[in-house]
Amino acid sequence: MVKRIKMRTLLIGGFITLFFLVLVTRIFFIQVVNGDKWQERAAGLIEREQTIKAARGTITDRNGNVLATDSPAYTVSVNPLLINQLGIEDEVTKKLSALLKKNESEMRALVTAKNKDGKFFQQREVRSEGYKISPALAEKVNELREELQEQHKAKNAIVMTQESKRFYPEESLASHVLGYMSRDGKAVNGLEVSYDDVLTGTDGFLNYQKDAKGIKLPDSQDNYLPPKNGKNLKLTIDDTIQFYIESAMKETIAKYNPLSMTVIAADPNTMEILGMANWPTFNPNTYASTPDQKNFINHATQSIYEPGSTFKIVTLAGAVEEKLFDPNATFESKRIYIGGFPISDNGHTYGRISYLEGVKRSSNIAFVNLGYNMLGGERLRHYIDQFGFGKKTGIDLPSEAASPIKPLVYKSEIATAAYGHGLVQVTPIQQLSAISAIANGGKLLQPHLVKEIINPNDGTTEAIKPKVIRQVISKESAKLVGGYLEQVVADQTIGTGRNAYIEGYRVAGKTGTARKVINGQYSKNKDVVSFIGFAPVNNPKIAMLIVIDQPDGTNIGGGTAAAPVFKKVVSQTLQYMGIPKDTAKTTDKKSKEAPVVQAKAPDLSGKTAKQARSQLLNSGIAYVTLGQGENVIRQYPQAGASMNPGQRVYLLTEESSKMKIPDLTGESLRDALEVLSLMKVGVTVKGEGYVVKQKEQVSGEQRTVQLTLQTAKAAVTGIADEAPDSSDPNAKNQDNNTKTADEGKTDGDDPPGSASNQSQTDKQKGQDETSGKPATEGASLP
Repeated sequence: MVKRIKMRTLLIGGFITLFFLVLVTRIFFIQVVNGDKWQERAAGLIEREQTIKAARGTITDRNGNVLATDSPAYTVSVNPLLINQLGIEDEVTKKLSALLKKNESEMRALVTAKNKDGKFFQQREVRSEGYKISPALAEKVNELREELQEQHKAKNAIVMTQESKRFYPEESLASHVLGYMSRDGKAVNGLEVSYDDVLTGTDGFLNYQKDAKGIKLPDSQDNYLPPKNGKNLKLTIDDTIQFYIESAMKETIAKYNPLSMTVIAADPNTMEILGMANWPTFNPNTYASTPDQKNFINHATQSIYEPGSTFKIVTLAGAVEEKLFDPNATFESKRIYIGGFPISDNGHTYGRISYLEGVKRSSNIAFVNLGYNMLGGERLRHYIDQFGFGKKTGIDLPSEAASPIKPLVYKSEIATAAYGHGLVQVTPIQQLSAISAIANGGKLLQPHLVKEIINPNDGTTEAIKPKVIRQVISKESAKLVGGYLEQVVADQTIGTGRNAYIEGYRVAGKTGTARKVINGQYSKNKDVVSFIGFAPVNNPKIAMLIVIDQPDGTNIGGGTAAAPVFKKVVSQTLQYMGIPKDTAKTTDKKSKEAPVVQAKAPDLSGKTAKQARSQLLNSGIAYVTLGQGENVIRQYPQAGASMNPGQRVYLLTEESSKMKIPDLTGESLRDALEVLSLMKVGVTVKGEGYVVKQKEQVSGEQRTVQLTLQTAKAAVTGIADEAPDSSDPNAKNQDNNTKTADEGKTDGDDPPGSASNQSQTDKQKGQDETSGKPATEGASLP
């Protein structure tokens, strides 16, 4: 008995010992041999890494108005398992289909979806109708979720995940410039593509320890890398000018029903694009519903066409530069033959006329003489190349086109190229660059759409400076060419561009009508018509090109269809810019006109900022938004106040003294003071008249802006205000209100009213040039 007990004890002890040996061996293998493996697996169970998405950079116009930004979006999913457990598939299918406008049969397939094992899925996204929906629609879906919760305790039968998507507040405005982001987050077209690497940020992450329920542990050792948001773009585009352009286009399209239409406006002194629009167009918020892929084409940079007579500016510029153009010399306007091919003035015979009249009438014979007989093929080709035709301009947009121009070998090729036909193929942006070179004193500049790149992570700003490609013609030649082109518009009897004439502003321009080539032959009734020009001639602020492809109607040329668009947009823009009209001479016609009725400032109180902006744009009133709030708190001018032409409305959307101070250039002192007082900003003033320069200073918590002003006369004539008489004892007590002639100049771009070191004779000459009186036919120009 005792022996049996001893054996049993020994056996049990052996088993226990063996168990402990196995256990120790197992622990050894787990902790020592495979320790790294199990450590990593354990970390995976208690550690969680969360990605922190970086925001894509915002795109604004030159005044800070948002054109593209990230906004909240929601993706809708359904839970087939829960829905079918509760037996509510019919209710969910019907109500959710109605909200998302999705086919009911497709929705039912989602709410009853099963995996390969025949089990219901726990989550299925409602693509594409429920993918990244707007907050407004998400609110309606959330109401349905609450309804399901109240009736069936089934709120999670429908799940919404918050994300973000690209939002374009102005919808189709400047859509070809901006491009769009696909729902999958891919940049498509426009600046979204060109600056994708700049706009795209770097995601951050947060690594922390959690318990079994996913709750962060109190003593978690966090590892945090903040995201780097994408950089913001401030464009050269002005959304008010863009609105003027697109409004005028709509009227023209309704009247002429063309295949397409393009308008581009730029500051010729910098080649900053102020506005660029095409028709047909699209809304980047709803790009998927665009009816035709042709709507996405940016004709301004991607379409190639024969320019017709607008190209004559190149021939004229070359002839002037080579001192071959005599405005008073004459030629015979009649049908001629070059290389066996007939050339005429579009069926007209004007007899013996001067070359200046030939320019006004857009005579093909005049330009064949200038380009073929005087310049010759080699020199004509030289100026075509110098003005940048045949090569890409380098504008910061994707897929820019360019048609290399073949050598001008045959006589007929040289002759037709002189007036914009034959081998000459151009893009609208190339033509705008060329006319801008005439306007700015002969410099060919690279056009660009981005003015500043702003890094929101460190507050640094990279300014995009104008880039000079080359000096095409001399400053003196450019001035002469501008004078000749002014007469194309100013001569209201024979000038082909007379419909672009703007009372009070000097306008230079050229019309164009080119027959389309269809199946290798010139069409007899299908044209591309255009107008190109700039204003004011004495101080160019805007250059513009209008191209209309195949307008309906007979005898519809560039002077009929395109020139009025130039007139409307440029007259609105110059007033918006605050460029005073030349009122030195008052014609009898003007004295008989009815007095100008001053517009009244609308009442914008209680409106959202978007509603206020829309109302102002529809009324043709320029505006500046102050602050980032959603609603208008105050405005200036006050509701009902009389407004001067071109005066802006300032919308205050925040109660903050730290808001960015707007650009007040062109404002009167009174208006500038009112705006700054709204923002609680101190002011110091130098000079009188209108603001031409501002400088912000900070002392402690107080901000002060120093305003430099100049009179309207100085802005129009380019002659500085007269300094106080040094013999006047009060002159020293005027607090330095006057400026020296060179103060405030910038490299290559004098601000309005800056003076140059010219003689008194030159000053008088400058006054004559701004009189607004059209030069008489045949008169030689300075």
